Amino acid sequence: MEYSFLLACLIFLSAAVIVVPLAKLTGLGPVLGYLLAGVIIGPYALGLVADPKTIFHFSEFGVVMMLFLIGLELQPREFWHMRVRLVGLGVPQVIITALLIAGFGIWLNLPWQSAVVMGLGLSLSSTAIVLKIIDERSIMQRSVGRSAFSVLLVQDVAVIPFLAIIPFLVIPELANHAPTDAHGAVPTDEGGWQAGLRVTFVFSSMYLAGRYLLRPVLKIIAKSGVREIFTALALLLVVAAALMMEWINISPALGAFMIGVILADSEYRHQLESDLEPFKGLLLGLFFISVGMSIEFSVFLTNAWSIIGLVLGLATLKFAVLFGLATIFKFHIADRLLFATLLAQGGEFAFVLFQFALGAGALDPGMASILNVTVALSMIITPILLIVFDRIVVPRLPSLQSVEREDDDISVRNRVIVLGYGRFGQIVTRLLTAQGYEATLIDHDPEQIELMKKFDAKVFYGDARRLDLLKSAGADKAELMVISIHSPEIVSEISRMVRENFPHIRVLARARDRNHAHDLMDIGVHEFERDTFHSALQLGIKALVTLGYTEAKAKRLANAFAKHDVEMLHEAYELRGDDEAMIGHVKTARQLLAQVMQADIDELDADQAVDKNKDNK
Repeated sequence: MEYSFLLACLIFLSAAVIVVPLAKLTGLGPVLGYLLAGVIIGPYALGLVADPKTIFHFSEFGVVMMLFLIGLELQPREFWHMRVRLVGLGVPQVIITALLIAGFGIWLNLPWQSAVVMGLGLSLSSTAIVLKIIDERSIMQRSVGRSAFSVLLVQDVAVIPFLAIIPFLVIPELANHAPTDAHGAVPTDEGGWQAGLRVTFVFSSMYLAGRYLLRPVLKIIAKSGVREIFTALALLLVVAAALMMEWINISPALGAFMIGVILADSEYRHQLESDLEPFKGLLLGLFFISVGMSIEFSVFLTNAWSIIGLVLGLATLKFAVLFGLATIFKFHIADRLLFATLLAQGGEFAFVLFQFALGAGALDPGMASILNVTVALSMIITPILLIVFDRIVVPRLPSLQSVEREDDDISVRNRVIVLGYGRFGQIVTRLLTAQGYEATLIDHDPEQIELMKKFDAKVFYGDARRLDLLKSAGADKAELMVISIHSPEIVSEISRMVRENFPHIRVLARARDRNHAHDLMDIGVHEFERDTFHSALQLGIKALVTLGYTEAKAKRLANAFAKHDVEMLHEAYELRGDDEAMIGHVKTARQLLAQVMQADIDELDADQAVDKNKDNK
């Protein structure tokens, strides 16, 4: 038994180490790499692992862990801020998709009970895959990321009533051959009031324990200074929450998410996150591998055309529903397409739902197998669809502008135009307006524009990559254009267009890093600032003061460092493309930096000595 466990570990880790980096290097992404690794080592390919179902149940803990960490990021007040997305996007998506798929099942002459189960299960999307992709793309703080998360949250909560509905969908002839429930246990005669009492007890005890018991315990363990015990407690919380949910026949992931939300405003939130993050990544990888292994290719080969049709139909239907909802919410065209593509697949909780329905006698075993393969294949094609989106759809987006929200009519004319009114753009604009300069503000995020209206800030909606929009904003007469958009690719694209069409205007741009700064220098941007350079410099000054330097000396050193860094940035620009020369330049720059800063310290000390002598006289 021990040998088998070690051998399974060796197979899993080898598959991940070999396949996932290759998938990443070829542009397929790590999620697809994990899924392909599972297909390769599974029982229907090389057959290195014979029991994928056992592994799958274990690996579901990765999803549980992920939702706990997401819960830690969401303080309760965040739900109030998300209410519009939860009710306006999540609820309609689940209801509309479930009804359409159930109607399709009835049209296929399935028993209406099985059609309803199929609709409920296929209305769900993959929390694990979508949130992994959102994390990789760093879009959780963007409107599209928050909206996708809101839909997933509604879907995960919807699993509870879905499981409650299934016992009322039993087909008599199937029930006679299904003596056990979804977990293999004999059904009990527990009444509805008893089940309700258990649910009430579990949720109330979780809340009370999280608010009044866990914090003192966390404080005691933190004071002990034993790091591994804190990690053990974090794992204990996740496991306990998951087990309590299983006891009341509710998704374990939902329980972990709830306990995470309860602890979200705890002072130990960041410690819990850092301790569990490595476990989450590893277990999620295991989950994706197990999904790849679970694809029953024998079922697929027997019903190939039916399953292909179901996969394509499911993706198309969910994409259409999601795209329509995003259109109602006036998402940017790119966000609409990305939002719909992210969620156009089946989800891991569909496996749980179909297994529960099979055990209850609401779903035929053959149909359950086909639906499971359909869900697994739909999960596999999601990373492929995103590759298509990135490489084919995104480059063509400018030609699709006619179907997006119309740009605002910009009638004002100002000396200054600011493109992008996020945090960066707001700081620049506030400084200018404080000196009496009016600026024309343009942004492409409808939610940001609506938020700014509450503060009486007039921000025009529009895609700044459009030449006609800039002309209507008075770029031909303006003196200064500040490009403060977050995406470096869009900043470069707009900068190039402005330099070609409005050569008179002075362009100041936001740069992501040194490489992006070099790109802007190629274009001919007059001035640029790197995102975090000055904030990091200010923190460095405070660090020097903390270490015993006077504030004057720390600031002087920081100024010398900044001046030297800018000089090195321009010198490095001349060496781009010559790796050997660049490496030599970096080494030389480090030596020069030490000399420059020492010289500056000596000069400061000399000045202070002169001042002291004058004071003594």
